[in-house]
Amino acid sequence: MSFISIFLTILFLVPIVRSGDNVPIPADKSQVNSWFDSNVGQLSARTAVDPQVVRAEANVKVIKVRADGSGDFKTINDAVKSIPDNNQNRVIVSIGPGTYTEKIRVERQKNFTTLYGDPNNMPTIVYGDTGAKTGTMDSATLIVESEHFTANSAPRPDGIMKNAQAAAVRISGDMASFYNCKFHGFQDTFCDDSGKHFFKDCYIEGIVDFIFGGGRSIYLNSEIHVIEGERATFITAHSRQKSDDPGGYVFVHCNVTGSGGVAYLGRPWFSHARVVFAYSELSDVVNPEGWAQTKDINTVYFGEYNNKGPGSNLDKRVAYSKKLSDADVKPFISLAHIQGSMWLLPPPKV
Repeated sequence: MSFISIFLTILFLVPIVRSGDNVPIPADKSQVNSWFDSNVGQLSARTAVDPQVVRAEANVKVIKVRADGSGDFKTINDAVKSIPDNNQNRVIVSIGPGTYTEKIRVERQKNFTTLYGDPNNMPTIVYGDTGAKTGTMDSATLIVESEHFTANSAPRPDGIMKNAQAAAVRISGDMASFYNCKFHGFQDTFCDDSGKHFFKDCYIEGIVDFIFGGGRSIYLNSEIHVIEGERATFITAHSRQKSDDPGGYVFVHCNVTGSGGVAYLGRPWFSHARVVFAYSELSDVVNPEGWAQTKDINTVYFGEYNNKGPGSNLDKRVAYSKKLSDADVKPFISLAHIQGSMWLLPPPKV
C-alpha cells in the first residue's frame, strides 16, 4: 500500500472520571514531572479517586499481541474484541514491536482498555483509509469510543483529490490519557472529538487542522510539528459551539516546531472555539498574526500566556487574540480543566 503515510506509535490509555485539583502546572518546565508525580502519582497514594476506577485497577488483566504468534493474539483487533462488553476491570493490551496494518475501533462498551507498547521498541499501527472512503470522522486508523480509555493513514492531500484527508486517531470517549504517543499525518491528523483527555510527552504532526474537534483537553510537554511545504497551515480547529461548553484545547510547555512563518495556532471550526497556549516554545513557523482571521471575533477564545521563542511575539497578533493574565489562565493550567484528579492515572507498567 504505497499511499500509507500516517503512523501511530505506542499508546497508553488510562481510565476516567472527574476532578477538582487546582494545583497549577509550574512555570518552570524542569518541575513538570515532579508536579505530575505529586498530583497524578500512583493510585495507592491517591485519596479522591472515583471508586469505579479503584475497583478497575484492583483486577488488572494483561493480554499480549505478538505479530509472530507468540502471544495470546496476532492482531490488535482480535485482542480488543476479546474484552467483554461493559468491561469493569482494567485490561492492558500489550502490543509487541512491529507494524500492524489494522483499522481498530474500541467500541463504547469496551471500557478500561489500555493499549500498551514498549517505549524502547515501539509498535506502529497503520492503515490506508481516507475521508473520501469513509468520511473524515471514521477515517481514523484508531477510533476510541469507550470511556476510561484511544490511528489512520493516507497520502498528503494534493489540493485536487476531494476528501483526501484522513485522521490517525479519533478519541470520542470520555476520560482518556495518552503517554509517549506519536501521531503522524497531514490534514486532520488527530480528531480530539469529545470528552476529557490528557496528553503528555506526545508528538503530533500535520499541515491543516491537524488537531481538531470539540475535546476538553490538556497537552503537556508535547511537540506539535508543522510539516513544511504549505503556504498556510492551521494547527487547531476547535468546534466548541456555546459559551457554556467547558471544552477547549490547552497546550502547556509544548514545543511548536517547523519554520517559515506559515502556521496559525488555530482557526475556529465553530463559533465558540477555545484554544490556549501557555509556557510554550513557539518557533518561527508561527505566523506573526498568530490566529486565522474569522468573523466570530466576539465569541472565539484564543489565548496566549508567557510563551517564548520567535513565534511568541504578540505585537502583530490579530485584534481578537487574548494576552492572558495570571487570573485568566488559572482555570486552564491545572487538572481542574479536565476534572482529572478523580480519574487520571499515570501510564501502567507491564
